[in-house]
Amino acid sequence: MTSKTAKKGNFTLTAYQGDAKTLLAFNLANQSAAKDLAGFTIQCQPAKGAAYYILNNLQFEHPGDHAQDSSQPANSSINAPIHKFRWLHVPGQTHQGLDPSFGGYKYTVTPRKFDDEGHLLPLDPGASATVSIAVQPFVSGKLSLGFARGFTQSQAFVHHFGLKALIHPKTKDFLFDTSKDSGKNAAGEEYSFADEYRWLGFTARARVFEILEEVQKNKGLHLDVFAYDLNEPDISKALLALAKQGRIRIILDNAKLHHDTKKPKPEDQFEALFDKAVNKAAKKKGTAGILRGHFSRYSHDKVLIVSDKTGPKKVLTGSTNLSVTGIYVNSNHVLIFDDRKVAGTYADIFDAAWKGGAKTSAFIKSGLSARTFKFSSKGVPPTSITFSPHTEEDEESILGAIAKRIAKEGKQPKRDGSVLFAVMELGSGSSPVYETLNKVHAQQRIFSFGISDNPKGIYLYAPGKKQGVLVTGKPASTVLPPPFDQVPGVGLGHQVHHKFVVCGFNRPDAVVYCGSSNLASGGEKANGDNLLAIQDTDVATVFAIEALGLVDHFNFLDRYAGKAKKKGGKKAAKAKQRKPASPAAAALQAHWYLSTDGGWAKSYFDPKDLHCVDRLMFGG
Repeated sequence: MTSKTAKKGNFTLTAYQGDAKTLLAFNLANQSAAKDLAGFTIQCQPAKGAAYYILNNLQFEHPGDHAQDSSQPANSSINAPIHKFRWLHVPGQTHQGLDPSFGGYKYTVTPRKFDDEGHLLPLDPGASATVSIAVQPFVSGKLSLGFARGFTQSQAFVHHFGLKALIHPKTKDFLFDTSKDSGKNAAGEEYSFADEYRWLGFTARARVFEILEEVQKNKGLHLDVFAYDLNEPDISKALLALAKQGRIRIILDNAKLHHDTKKPKPEDQFEALFDKAVNKAAKKKGTAGILRGHFSRYSHDKVLIVSDKTGPKKVLTGSTNLSVTGIYVNSNHVLIFDDRKVAGTYADIFDAAWKGGAKTSAFIKSGLSARTFKFSSKGVPPTSITFSPHTEEDEESILGAIAKRIAKEGKQPKRDGSVLFAVMELGSGSSPVYETLNKVHAQQRIFSFGISDNPKGIYLYAPGKKQGVLVTGKPASTVLPPPFDQVPGVGLGHQVHHKFVVCGFNRPDAVVYCGSSNLASGGEKANGDNLLAIQDTDVATVFAIEALGLVDHFNFLDRYAGKAKKKGGKKAAKAKQRKPASPAAAALQAHWYLSTDGGWAKSYFDPKDLHCVDRLMFGG
């Protein structure tokens, strides 16, 4: 398992490896050990450069009343300890700039205490626990993962790029130069679109471009592509270059969203440029070409298949569209299997779709949609993959099995069942998976953390209750109180574009369902999609960490939405938007100063509170 644990007295520190990020979880032996707990100081020593303290968003109202390190800001966790029993550290959020270093990291965490008068005592190095763990893009054997940061709605994005940063230039040219300046941040520093994209796209962008660069540099390689949205300029340019060399075939969606004869869409423009650039001899030979199609509704896969003279050798799949929105605004994932058997299966699917003109009837007749392809070999975790469109019978069987697996978490003997998920759509369309995920928060035997752009109700963390959390990635009219900066919304687009569900965090039977499938009945019958089930604790942990980060973030933003739904989704409560006389007054009004007693920790030792379940789930 990709985690490390260290103990010091009554204190336990556990670090879980994510994809270029680390989940730090803390535990104290009992409530007595948490008496007068002031929080946790977190020091990070990156692979390169100086060590630094994680910053808290808050600070004490009167820092001078507490032990302070004058060389650090008042909101450094050495001066303002973290009031949580876990913390997700993502390099590049506030420290190390846009290009953080990867490699071995060392985390030193220290429980801090108040004296009898509520003053923070000096840090005691003897109480610290230290763990070392790799912080780098996740690779396990022949499987690599990547995740888009998808955090335009965040303090970190605003601090790096500003509240009104452009994601796309005002020009309508989709092949624009990404190296051109996009704007200036609050510090007056200029940045380009490429700078934004590198930060926002994070490891998902890196994985996509690694594939493209590998094919570009080796003329003995060939690329087959399934694309739904296609307008990212540098990706498009790379694909067009391969068309000129006769080393690429593309099946590109042509549903109404991507096709218009009167007002050509970016995909239509790409098609015209592709046809103009394509190597005619290769097209005649069949090694180059473009097919526009949409099965019954959409050609919804997002897949890159790399082949050499021996045959298919590597495949990239997942939920990430090859578009500006898909990589730089949406929360998304990619998976790369550097395995000939897995790549060969995807190649067979591509060939069947190509020969059948991306038609549902032809694909179902091929027999491929009725099969479950299973892989388990050296370097490849136990993985099952299905490809749609399916018959109604197969669709019901596939989605029904996922719903049953989710429900199974409520039957765990030690009450350690867990479901963590990020699924784009839960509020419309029929699906046994949607029905189950919309209700799982009410299961007291299951620790559930979930997010969707459109859930059937919003359930924020409620003190004194074990009810799970279900939030939306599209809070409306969010107004944050000082000391927080305002954050942009995502408009009509999507924040959460993931389609993944994790069952059984940190258990040997953990499984993650992921891929391009929206987990909807209609999509499984009408779309070209792929749905993966990976039974691997480490891989499931990486996805679970992604869910935790999203849910924690939007649980906070949703509280300050103009229409944050209360329990049951039957009522709406308007956030307090009256502007206080001053930031200090606002902080007092909203209690946005750190408390000066250990009362904040009580919920983490209350068996009837979700915080307690959370502490035991992750901190052990």
